[in-house]
Amino acid sequence: MSKKLYVGNLDYATTEHALNEVFAEAGEVVSVNLITDRMTGRSRGFAFVEMAEASAAQKAIDTLNGKAVGERQIKVAEARPQQSRGGERDYGGRGGRSRRY
Repeated sequence: MSKKLYVGNLDYATTEHALNEVFAEAGEVVSVNLITDRMTGRSRGFAFVEMAEASAAQKAIDTLNGKAVGERQIKVAEARPQQSRGGERDYGGRGGRSRRY
């Protein structure tokens, strides 16, 4: 069963390929998702790495958390489930609509 990891404090020059190589030392990497700014396309300094096995994910946490990658020491932890962004907002009152009478 695959397990997703959060990787933080990344150097802005770090690439998905470089992260794949680093995490491959711990086990099989399913995917790497480097998060970028929508406007500039520049890295936001964190990524998500999906490992094929839970044991490989735990090994990556144990061996890579605090390891220097580029100019920074990365933080590696189990990713938390994504929370809903709440596309619909409840403003209260008459069904959320504002009418003047």
